[in-house]
Amino acid sequence: MADTFACSFTATELDARSGISLVVKRLRDFNLPEERVGDVQIALAEAVNNVVEHAYSGQATGDVRIRCDLEREQLWIRISDAGPPFPDDQLPAGERADVSGPLEDLPEGGFGWFLIRELTNRIHYERQNGNNQLSLCFELSTLKGS
Repeated sequence: MADTFACSFTATELDARSGISLVVKRLRDFNLPEERVGDVQIALAEAVNNVVEHAYSGQATGDVRIRCDLEREQLWIRISDAGPPFPDDQLPAGERADVSGPLEDLPEGGFGWFLIRELTNRIHYERQNGNNQLSLCFELSTLKGS
């Protein structure tokens, strides 16, 4: 039997922080390994912050919906928003950034998708009924971020 929970919040920085904290608390309530909860928290924060910063930029803010499905050794987190679709309906590549140069020359962004891809076991995106649906899968028996 799967454990499922969901939450939604307005796509603001403050509400996103509260929503992510709620998800993390629920995962801890399920006694998931703390190291894996940390991986989930980082990937979820990156994905949700992308929604806040990009999905609703230039328009009145919208909602972010998160659904978590925990079954055996797998956790699926589905993040939905009504912002515009990704270009060409494709997620960014998320390649490792070159950090060997001076700090002031580092790009402002571009690290998030790399982290998301590194910390998840599978990732899926689709546009459905005018909504972005991003699904992140975490195998609970593997520790990706350690």
